[in-house]
Amino acid sequence: MPQKLSPAARKKKSARDLAYAKTPRRRAMKAETQKKRRDALKKGINIKGKDWDHNKKKFVSVAANRGGHGKGTKKYNTK
Repeated sequence: MPQKLSPAARKKKSARDLAYAKTPRRRAMKAETQKKRRDALKKGINIKGKDWDHNKKKFVSVAANRGGHGKGTKKYNTK
């Protein structure tokens, strides 16, 4: 469910999100994920509904790849 934001707030949030997505760390993580997905598809591995987990270094379900695997988001201290 999307956030209920005013048009001005939505524009500012969009700018913040884009700036964060373009940081060197996020770009490196995105490149790694894309490479892992390409390699898995070449090997014939079914990755439908799965995301690459940068901490476990394997594909996990989309739901399992949220929020630090039940240990909270502070465990990995990735900011």
